[in-house]
Amino acid sequence: MSENYFASVDVGSLSTDVVIINSAGKTMSEVVLDTGVNGVAAAQKAIDLALEHSNLTQEQVIAVTATGYGRASVPFASGKTTEISCHGVGAHQLFPKTGTVIDIGGQDSKVIQIDDRGRMLDFTMNDKCAAGTGRFLEVMADRLELGLNELSDPSHITGKSARISSTCTVFAESEVISLMAKHTRREQIVNGLQRSIVNRIWSMVTSIGIEGEVTLTGGVANNRGLVLVLEEKLGQKLNVPENPQTVGALGAALIALRNFNNQHF
Repeated sequence: MSENYFASVDVGSLSTDVVIINSAGKTMSEVVLDTGVNGVAAAQKAIDLALEHSNLTQEQVIAVTATGYGRASVPFASGKTTEISCHGVGAHQLFPKTGTVIDIGGQDSKVIQIDDRGRMLDFTMNDKCAAGTGRFLEVMADRLELGLNELSDPSHITGKSARISSTCTVFAESEVISLMAKHTRREQIVNGLQRSIVNRIWSMVTSIGIEGEVTLTGGVANNRGLVLVLEEKLGQKLNVPENPQTVGALGAALIALRNFNNQHF
């Protein structure tokens, strides 16, 4: 009997992620590409690469779930679901004791409470402003002439912190320009930026509460400095996946598997 395979395509504002799993839920391959200006083309390229990496053909993948803001534009998807559901399922798969998921993506951030099966119970979301997201960090890194790896250096959060009070990306950038004009050290500005993001996430956390272990998802989870500041603010260690950027895609692939099993057993 041949093996069944399931896939997902998570079309986000900055990246398009694909995960392929087998019928046991084991990840066979995962791909992260820039979405660019054409989400459909990015989705096809990402699935083609994931199939190549796992030595599979598209015919061997019997179900594909699309998620992310561009999920409606994936022509080869057999199902679609929200990224909120996917992050809950993916986080639970990686860290079964997860009760709270903090997802910091390219253009929005979310705090999600889930049950012991990864199903969403409640959530809150910031999708009206890029502050506290990956795009915010990209803008500030460019302004400070730093790479994202340099921006995330944990050594920047150990000293004095510059005050960044605005919760708007445009106004925060103006604050950074003003601080640079005053010859404020870049490390102090970076520290202030990290803490301003964490304060924005904290306001979302306090509105919904924390249950169980907290798992951090989304590309911003690769920012080591921010993780440390957030752990300090929450007063607990965070679960950080090996590849936090593909957690939503993993959850979508698992949903494709669950739906297939529910229909055939």
